[in-house]
Amino acid sequence: PMPNNSQLVLCVDDDLVGLGVRKIILERSGYKVLTASDGYSGLELFAEHPVDAVVLDYAMPGMHGGEVALQMRQTKPQIPILMLSAYVDLPAEVTSLVNLHMTKGEGAVALLSKLGNLFPSSPHPTR
Repeated sequence: PMPNNSQLVLCVDDDLVGLGVRKIILERSGYKVLTASDGYSGLELFAEHPVDAVVLDYAMPGMHGGEVALQMRQTKPQIPILMLSAYVDLPAEVTSLVNLHMTKGEGAVALLSKLGNLFPSSPHPTR
């Protein structure tokens, strides 16, 4: 059964295949998911919806993840951000903006584990 208090996660990535896979992985784990294929629409969704966390790709055309993270921090600084990249070494000014980062090669288990770490740990409500 899906948790009723499922968190809303915004995934931003210009790679539509990766984005689709990530959406499926997260929804199977009980998250609600919004997707955006570029930084601009990601910021629009971020502004319009009560997003609980963001999974953000670093390397995107137009506006890279560091710029998106910076704008998100300026508007809703309390929302945790998990940065994804194909590269291990992100610039320090980018990693300092985000709560956690990982490479895309780490896979679904790492994604779910790190995302889970972004939320305050609350025990499952007793029936």
